[in-house]
Amino acid sequence: MRDVIEFGGAGPGIVLLHGLMGRATTWWRTARWLTPYGRVVGLDARVHGRNPHRTAVATERFADDIAERVTELGLGPSVLIGHSMGGLHAIATAARHPELVRGIVVEDMAPDHRGRTADVWLAYFETWPTFESLAHVREFFGPAGDYFVECVEEGPAGYHLIGDLAEMVAIAQEWGQRDYWDLVAAVRCPMLVIEAGDGPMPPGQMAEMTRRTGGDAWHHHIPGAGHVVHDDAPQEFRGAVEAFLCRVLSR
Repeated sequence: MRDVIEFGGAGPGIVLLHGLMGRATTWWRTARWLTPYGRVVGLDARVHGRNPHRTAVATERFADDIAERVTELGLGPSVLIGHSMGGLHAIATAARHPELVRGIVVEDMAPDHRGRTADVWLAYFETWPTFESLAHVREFFGPAGDYFVECVEEGPAGYHLIGDLAEMVAIAQEWGQRDYWDLVAAVRCPMLVIEAGDGPMPPGQMAEMTRRTGGDAWHHHIPGAGHVVHDDAPQEFRGAVEAFLCRVLSR
């Protein structure tokens, strides 16, 4: 399974789900401190990393993919930790496959982006130069440089993102056409919502998620943190997640 990264550890399953344009290996630093809590696995979503499926699908299909992998690997019930898109996929998996999910961590993802389009993504992609080296990637993306270094590979014309940008835009387009409050309401397991103080999500929604879910839920706001909270504010992120794991895994 080229789309599965085994980070190590033994015991309860802990499954890491990356964000849009990411891949499982972006979780490497986080996975190192998670392994004492269980068997830590990262998954490449469709269109991303080494996943063999290169066409975008609806959110529910992404969730079913996760359920299939959790079942194949014998990891259920698992704690799912998802960043951005991965957080949405964690919600959908918990809602559709509750028997496979022990708890979820949603890192900086809101359930309602209606009215937004992916046009901003297309405009952003057009600003990307031809990346001549990994150092060039780090320089261009600044604080997120280490994250994006994990997401590129070398080709004849320099370094490029692993995955079709048009398909990634198609994934984001769905977010602007519907909301996911029904999936939030269907979650019955414990949920931790981590909100970046300086992230791009619509205000108020992540706190509201903890009131609309069907299980125990906690909202943790980290002032000053950017969208990739686990890299931008690693100690604060770790403290919140470890406290959550202690609650969930002791049940």
